[in-house]
Amino acid sequence: MQSIAQGMSAAKIKALIFALFLALSILLPALIHLQWVTGPTVNAMLFIATVILGPAQAMLLGLMPGTVALSTGLLPLPLAPMVPFIMISNAILVIAFEYSYRKNALMAIALAAVCKFLFLQVAVNFILKSVVAGNLTSALATMVSWPQLITALAGGFVAYTFLKSIKKL
Repeated sequence: MQSIAQGMSAAKIKALIFALFLALSILLPALIHLQWVTGPTVNAMLFIATVILGPAQAMLLGLMPGTVALSTGLLPLPLAPMVPFIMISNAILVIAFEYSYRKNALMAIALAAVCKFLFLQVAVNFILKSVVAGNLTSALATMVSWPQLITALAGGFVAYTFLKSIKKL
């Protein structure tokens, strides 16, 4: 197996990693309907993809999970207006991490998670509350607010551990 990897170019290896992460970003939300599993896994994938593949590819990967989660029922239908904001928040996570992880990876993870959380918090307050009425609003708002912070931090911890083990941080 090692000789196969040695015969592959870096571009081919990156293409395989991208394909694997793309499959994960589609399959995880489709098959596992638990935000506390898919959230950290997707966020870890975004952090790892940023380091290994680069921010552009990581942002591409960040487009899939929200759409798949909505289409498979992980996200309730009233959260459909939030999907573009979830996509943007994933891009914010990647960008914030990309511009700061070389200085201090743990601080970069925290910064990226907080930026994602704050963006979603503002989006949910302005967008969701104008689209959905009643008690459902606070339940849905909760789903895309503080749990996003927790899952981003958890995913960051997983990514940090993985990236340290392969000596990419």
